[in-house]
Amino acid sequence: MSGMNKQNLIERQRFTGERALFGISDTEIRDSAFGDGESPLKHCRNLTVTGTTFDWKYPLWYGDHFQLDDCTFNPTARAGIWYSDHVSVSKTTIKAPKEFRRCKDLRLEEVTIPQAEETLWNCRDLVLDHVSAAGDYFGMGCRNVGIDHLVLEGDYCFDGAKNVTVRNSRFLSKDCFWNCENVTVYGSTISGEYFAWNSRNVTLINCRIDSLQGLCYVDHLVMRNCYLGSTTLAFEYSSDIDAEISGRVESIINPRSGSIHADEIGTVILDPAQPVADDADSSKCENSVQQQSHDLQIFEKGIRKTDFLRLDQVTLVSGTDGETRLVEGQEK
Repeated sequence: MSGMNKQNLIERQRFTGERALFGISDTEIRDSAFGDGESPLKHCRNLTVTGTTFDWKYPLWYGDHFQLDDCTFNPTARAGIWYSDHVSVSKTTIKAPKEFRRCKDLRLEEVTIPQAEETLWNCRDLVLDHVSAAGDYFGMGCRNVGIDHLVLEGDYCFDGAKNVTVRNSRFLSKDCFWNCENVTVYGSTISGEYFAWNSRNVTLINCRIDSLQGLCYVDHLVMRNCYLGSTTLAFEYSSDIDAEISGRVESIINPRSGSIHADEIGTVILDPAQPVADDADSSKCENSVQQQSHDLQIFEKGIRKTDFLRLDQVTLVSGTDGETRLVEGQEK
């Protein structure tokens, strides 16, 4: 890493007590352990730490230019690396939650985080390479993120993130990528309800998406050669859609504008563009749907689909698991 100027060596030592090595710089630490005692490496600069174990909380705060390799953060070493810049972590296991908060220029490579609750919040210029993590609220509010081979199990990941590129990754996550901006995903699998709600500029290329009510409330959505698998009730209130889908789409509900191409489409439901009273002329409702369809083009095997259901002609039911499902063609 740039900025390193190693001068001192600490090897095979055990440290206890608060702020054990507070403020050290230009130091290499090998095969050591930090036991009980908060903030052992607070306000440190230009460190290389190898084969070392951290047992207590807040070990590396307000640091600058440090590299960790083959280290272990035990469950009590929570909130380990906060407010630090130019950090590289490799071949390391992090068993504690709430790691990494408000860091800049952060790289994680071959890192395992089995207790990743509330991890990686509000970090900038972040690279994740061959990382596996399990825990809710991962990656909230991050900016300028490059991801390759991430395996993540946990709900609400990357809420509010901006400028994110994902490759070759797998997400098992409800409410994944909510409130995001400028997200591009290549060759990845995303499984979980309500994917990408309230986001802008989302591009999916060669991806598989399995998401109940996925891709709703999205502004500017591009999809190329994507499989929607068991995705149902997709695209509600999404606008400026440019989607090319391979295989079948089970159901589409009330997209606002754009074009959707698929090999096969189960059910398309459109809500009238303007609400009408219960006693209104039914032809007005039909005309509203037709007007909405002028801004929306849906193609099945290259042929424009024109057989829509109105939302007031179907029933959406909540199951015992709390999920909403469509009872096709059943009038209310």
